[in-house]
Amino acid sequence: MLAQAAPAGSTSDPTPAPIPGQDHAPDGLSTAEAQRISAQVGANAMPAASPQVLRRALGKLWAPIPWMLEAAILIQVVSGKELEAAFITLLLLANAALSFFQEGRAQATLQALSARLALSATCKRDGVWATLEATLLVPQDLVTVSLGSVVPADLHILSGAVLADQSMLTGESQPLEAAAGATLFAGALIRRGQAIALVTATGTRTAYGRTAELVRDAHVVSTQQGAVIRMVRNLAIVNGALIVALSAYALSHAMPLQAVVPLVLTAVLASIPVGLPATFAVASAIGARVLARQGVLATHLSAIDEAASIDTLCADKTGTLTCNQLTITAIRPFHGCTEAHVLAMALCASAEAGQDPVEVALRAATEPGGAEARLRVTSFTAFDPTTKMSTAVACDAQGRAITVIKGAYDVVARLAPVTPEVTQEVMTLEAQGNRVLGIGAGPPGAPVFLGLIALSDPPRADSAALIRQLDELGIRTVMLSGDAPATASGVATAVGITGPVCPPRPLPAGVLPASYGVYAGILPEDKFAIVKAFEGSGHKVGMCGDGANDAPALRQAHMGIAVSTATDVAKAAAGIVLIAPGLAGIVVAVTEGREIYQRILTYALNSMTKKMVQVLFLAIGLIMTGQAILTPLLMIIIMLAGDVLGMSLTTDHVHPSPKPNGWRIGALTAVAIIMGVCELLFCLGALALGHYRLHLDTRQLQTLAFLVLVCGNQATTYVLRARHHLWAAPHPSRLVLLSSGLDILLAAVLATWGMLMAPLGIVVVLAVIAGAFLWAQLTDGVKIRALQRFPLN
Repeated sequence: MLAQAAPAGSTSDPTPAPIPGQDHAPDGLSTAEAQRISAQVGANAMPAASPQVLRRALGKLWAPIPWMLEAAILIQVVSGKELEAAFITLLLLANAALSFFQEGRAQATLQALSARLALSATCKRDGVWATLEATLLVPQDLVTVSLGSVVPADLHILSGAVLADQSMLTGESQPLEAAAGATLFAGALIRRGQAIALVTATGTRTAYGRTAELVRDAHVVSTQQGAVIRMVRNLAIVNGALIVALSAYALSHAMPLQAVVPLVLTAVLASIPVGLPATFAVASAIGARVLARQGVLATHLSAIDEAASIDTLCADKTGTLTCNQLTITAIRPFHGCTEAHVLAMALCASAEAGQDPVEVALRAATEPGGAEARLRVTSFTAFDPTTKMSTAVACDAQGRAITVIKGAYDVVARLAPVTPEVTQEVMTLEAQGNRVLGIGAGPPGAPVFLGLIALSDPPRADSAALIRQLDELGIRTVMLSGDAPATASGVATAVGITGPVCPPRPLPAGVLPASYGVYAGILPEDKFAIVKAFEGSGHKVGMCGDGANDAPALRQAHMGIAVSTATDVAKAAAGIVLIAPGLAGIVVAVTEGREIYQRILTYALNSMTKKMVQVLFLAIGLIMTGQAILTPLLMIIIMLAGDVLGMSLTTDHVHPSPKPNGWRIGALTAVAIIMGVCELLFCLGALALGHYRLHLDTRQLQTLAFLVLVCGNQATTYVLRARHHLWAAPHPSRLVLLSSGLDILLAAVLATWGMLMAPLGIVVVLAVIAGAFLWAQLTDGVKIRALQRFPLN
């Protein structure tokens, strides 16, 4: 953070240097008055939010899936099944821990906002100038700001003039020339000059403070959260009804209560998608590591999944789509001059080592040994925001005096007459989004108009390619800028953003991404409102920015993206930070997000199918055999082996979606039911053979039921991992093949050796495995028709 700099010309004395044009200094507040105001409005600081770690941690145990697991633990404890209760407790705590570490970004964002404010300020109290902590400032205080200062509060300039860089808050690409009567915002950096100002707002009442409050309030329910909740809801509805019917059937057939309780518990366990939340986290964590290797840092895991779903990207202009660095785009010489001569004259009327962005751009474009080398500057008057020009008096090689003028075109044109040709050229350059300077020189009192210099903040080299790639991915890009409409429109045209410019504030009601291509002259709260309006109309929105003015919108968006040069505030608010220069990481994030979506979609579809099959299998198996065909312990083994090893799908080889993804839970449920019926037929067929043909006893039937569920689930997994025909899918990853092999091997060994269950003959075990393989081939065609009838995207 930049600390408050002492005024020019001072040492240990905090009294500011005299400012030209100031007749007398106001007295400022007394200490007693300042204390009274402070008691009313509070400190000049951002309020710290309590982390409430314990509350957040406990919240992870209060949700639909934890409720199911907690109920199962309670039943197991009451039934005296401590081992089973311990297994389920481990699953519960593992899911809670994974979810807990994905949260907490809002606090980091607010801390970054606070850190951006000045630590100290030079303030007049009791008639004496003194350096105070910035937190002690109150409205009506008198302060002084100068080169290197960070503005400590919102200020109204009383005297003096400064060049203030407010781009990190307002989004303006050029520093503001601020003289008496102008307003400065807290957090701005003073790059030139000195001024005395009146404090008008402090703390959360400043423009910076309102930005902090917007960040605090900004919140959007993630796509992941919504998808998990709806999937669990659908499973609870379907399986809940089945469990109630199963219980009623058992009781109506005089089944003893000591047999009904384990049956119901097994059904409850069978219906819990225990690995679903963890799989979302694991898939995103794997994706985060892949992205990090490509220069993209995910600050929270759900942002990667959001990248798959965004259909609109709101992009800040300055520092995001542009380089945030003024460069000379055109020089138009007149009166027989050359471009080099016009540039040389402009440099004569510039400070030799000034940090004004215009002067920096002029020096960067000047060839060593140009015409200015033959001129000796005898006097120089720095740029004055009141006159909007700077001047210099120089001597040429013959010793003749030459007055050089550099400034706003209309000011220079009044001193050095111009032709209609010049006026037309100015209009053309301004329409292209340039800032146009006029340059004049000649004998004192008779300057000649020499030419025009056009400057602009050029687009990044990869901005146009980014917009084109996003369009091919089905994502519309909209520009949000604090700059003037002409400047923003010129940049939008250059990078390929289409659509009209939105009229000036207030923002139109019911605005949609397709309504406008450019929103110019807007404030941080406008960016926040636009993102929120887009999301309110059902769109999934990404926001790309670099400054504190973008922080609320970055936080509100489904996927906030901070570029590599962004402020700490923007990076803390964003979900994704581009580590490498450029914007290519956005496309990388979207592509990786869509691959992750396909992997999670496979797991979710597979999980819902299995959970429905397992409960139906229990119910029909009870009707068929008159006995519970699975025990709670066998179901826990299926959960541990199937659900946990099934997370290997997060590493599977997939094709990214060509268009933005969206969780269609209704269609997913319908496909899961159809494919569940197919798997159920396989399981029931095997059970019927074991019961009616092989005449297996109850315990052997339970072993057979365990084995056919494991093998049937694996067969269904391979069918569902392909959105097209099974043989057309990318080959499985090694981890998928390994986990499948381990799952089937574990089930086969337990069933053959009779560990934790009654043994089955090796022929029966191999027949079930082979039958599952053949059944997968038969059900592949059913899957194709189901996906055609109920498309998942």
